[in-house]
Amino acid sequence: MSTSSWRRALAAAILSVGSACAYADKPDCGNTDLPRLSFVQFTSPNIATSPPSLLTIKGKLSLPQQRDHHLGCTAVNGRKLPAVVILHGSSGVDSRGDFYEAALNAAGIATLQIDMWEARGVGGAVGRPSAPILTLPDAYSALAFLAARPEIDAARIGVLGFSWGGVNSLTAAERLYTGLFGGGRQFKAHAAHYPVCYAANAVIPGLPPPAQLGTQFINLTGAPVLVQVGSLDGYDNGAARCRALAQAVNPSNAHAVEVVEVPGAQHAFDRLMVPIVVSDPFGNEGSYFATGIVPKVTLAPDVAQAYAARERVARFFRDTL
Repeated sequence: MSTSSWRRALAAAILSVGSACAYADKPDCGNTDLPRLSFVQFTSPNIATSPPSLLTIKGKLSLPQQRDHHLGCTAVNGRKLPAVVILHGSSGVDSRGDFYEAALNAAGIATLQIDMWEARGVGGAVGRPSAPILTLPDAYSALAFLAARPEIDAARIGVLGFSWGGVNSLTAAERLYTGLFGGGRQFKAHAAHYPVCYAANAVIPGLPPPAQLGTQFINLTGAPVLVQVGSLDGYDNGAARCRALAQAVNPSNAHAVEVVEVPGAQHAFDRLMVPIVVSDPFGNEGSYFATGIVPKVTLAPDVAQAYAARERVARFFRDTL
């Protein structure tokens, strides 16, 4: 698929932002501690088709608010808000989005949780897209959607992602993808939780090269990147892979990448739901591609570490947006 085709599809998606729908945008100002919620949609190029078609991406926009006796419900202090796009993991939208949304809204930051699977008819990890690059345009289309909102400061939009979404959040800091999909925009800050660091810049047998897979991470935009990963993570088998990635890219990228190792934590430690075990070829540092045996990965919550990680994320975006 040609770069020009991607650019044309993205341009069409950006043009359609102005006509994006809000299903419910009628705030109740009875409690100004509550966010102002709307359920929105916008289009994003589906680069899995040739030529690219347009997908309809749905999401939940949450705006911190306070009562203004003259204007009714308004953005905090009447000022344009910073915002964060939230990208789910392979299981789809789950508790993590709302968990971080609450803290970010409390910090005066708007959030947009998007559902990348619903638009593709995917119900969970089974049937997910074959490569992370296929959902990267959704992140940039969400960026364009937010930038066009009157309540949002277009220059202060970040992105937070978990696992699959963490890969997209991480690589959205790569100039290659910002050039392909950004439409002249880039995120101001990136938080990537357990983003399968071993796959960044790696040539994996049977898969496209990193640039085409959506895992290139070499020439960064300069925006700060926060990576949080558990010491018992079952994809990277700990935090060493993420630390090595940061050490490799930081000298030539103004030391933009910070890695926080979460002690004793498994993959998806901030998913405050019952523990599960999943089978994923990308687990155990991609051992499947050498052995043909699909490894199992434990997803287990750690309540204390989840709250600590959430506070680091809120502080990170308060400081960078």
